[in-house]
Amino acid sequence: MIRAIVTDIEGTTSDIRFVHNVLFPYARERLAAFVKAQQESEPVRAALDDLRAEIADPKADTDTLIQTLFRFMDEDRKSTALKALQGHIWRDGYLNGDFTGHLYSDVLPALEAWRAQGLALYVYSSGSVAAQKLLFGYSDAGDITPLFSGYFDTLVGAKREEQSYRNIAAHIGAPADTLLFLSDIHHELDAARAAGWHTLQLIRGEPDAHSQHRQVASFSDILPEQIAL
Repeated sequence: MIRAIVTDIEGTTSDIRFVHNVLFPYARERLAAFVKAQQESEPVRAALDDLRAEIADPKADTDTLIQTLFRFMDEDRKSTALKALQGHIWRDGYLNGDFTGHLYSDVLPALEAWRAQGLALYVYSSGSVAAQKLLFGYSDAGDITPLFSGYFDTLVGAKREEQSYRNIAAHIGAPADTLLFLSDIHHELDAARAAGWHTLQLIRGEPDAHSQHRQVASFSDILPEQIAL
């Protein structure tokens, strides 16, 4: 029996184009000025120190760090430091009303129904926890953060690593076979399944011919009570 559902964001609850066409360019345009202005304030200083540790250069100056961040963006590097800084920049965008967090129309009704059934809901994304809370706190449907019991990012591990899902199960305090992970990426679902989880793949386009996971086109197609039968 499923007790908790953990969902990805990009391509799952939210259109990947919102992230790549709105959020990423917004952060890129403001990154250099933001880092230079905020580098001595917390938590930006902590993120920069984390970046220095990541590149094994404890004395890297600000210009070097900024160029590193741009390079990480170009590489789509899942850098915890980069994700943290992007989240701080996006916060200004959400607060200023420059954009709202995209949600597919089928997501909120399903989340509300699952909560009403007594299921706990969590988020696991490569974006920072702060960025996750902003997207759902300033979503197209308003603030839906009260629906979630917790959030996980790459601090628990990479999304394609089995151990990450073992870590999340330990945090939730539930057996792996009572947990369901939703993602659009089959590699992530492979790792979750290897850790003993149930999985479903959200496909909002052409089917994934390389996937071994059940594929659904909408949150409305998901019936948690039938997953573990």
